[in-house]
Amino acid sequence: MNIEPMASESDYRTSLFAVGIELDGDGFHPADVLRKRVNAAENAGFTFATFDDSLAPERPVPGGRIDAVTRAAFVAPRTSTLGLVPVVAATYAEPFHLSSQLATLDYASRGRAGWLAADDPATARAWGATELRTEAEISRERVDSIEVARRLWDSWEDDAVVRDFAAGKFLNRDKLHYADFTGATFSVKGPAIVPRPPQGQVVVFAYETTGSDGVDVALVSGATVPDALAAVDQARTSGVPRVLVDLEIALGAEPSRTSSTNSPARLHFSGSTADLTVLLTDLAARADGVRLHPASIDADLPALSRHVLPALLRSGHAHRPVPGSTLRANLGLPRPVNRFAKELNR
Repeated sequence: MNIEPMASESDYRTSLFAVGIELDGDGFHPADVLRKRVNAAENAGFTFATFDDSLAPERPVPGGRIDAVTRAAFVAPRTSTLGLVPVVAATYAEPFHLSSQLATLDYASRGRAGWLAADDPATARAWGATELRTEAEISRERVDSIEVARRLWDSWEDDAVVRDFAAGKFLNRDKLHYADFTGATFSVKGPAIVPRPPQGQVVVFAYETTGSDGVDVALVSGATVPDALAAVDQARTSGVPRVLVDLEIALGAEPSRTSSTNSPARLHFSGSTADLTVLLTDLAARADGVRLHPASIDADLPALSRHVLPALLRSGHAHRPVPGSTLRANLGLPRPVNRFAKELNR
């Protein structure tokens, strides 16, 4: 299936096509399994990996359950190019502490942290919520949490830390600012307790979002390829800087791209690695990348590493991240200007 690019896309998109993968799943010893999977994904040339999470997982996990941010931080010093994107519910959590966790992850990974801001009803129940709020209220709190995180990341200017040991001066307090946020459900004064992240701001991912939500990357999908592409166009038109397609894959299975075993709204592919490469090449004409959900991570990841990623790299559709590059750079996103420094320098 050949997909024609939109006429205006050349003015908007770079040549970067990001390939991400979800690495959450079962394993007898979570640390060993995660380490092996992350190393395999990085060696293959994936742009980023996401780590799913829930305070109340659907099924017991052998060896216990460690939260997504901690798992991402665990593998951060063991990686050099792979973007690390934990899934963290933006609702029913303390946004001040969450922003600090994510900023710390960005330091641990040397500028490769992301945040998939999701809504999780199980999280609400785990926090003791007696009744779930409306979808509009939950969405509003997610948007507010993202805004608070961005303000807190900007509350330290890039040169706020002085480190003048001879003079005994380690911080320029004039370079610290209050976030001063008041929303419908919470307020945050600030400033942050962690200096501004290496990327300026951690890359924010979200599902089916709009440009007004303060998101850097939208993950969209659909039951069919045309549905997924329509979602790409809608998110791009709304102003989201980067739009990626969520894609479930079952390599070696009978071809079927119109049904999904796990998510009815998510695009599903079943077939050979060669056919998957064709589909990804076609999607690259309209989307800024994909996030793959393998049916069997430990079976499909080696096949992706041997056949799919090399083909995309050879054709120039994907680009292998290099050590020292940030997740923002690998996604074609600019480093954000600090809002407070900009105001002061007007």
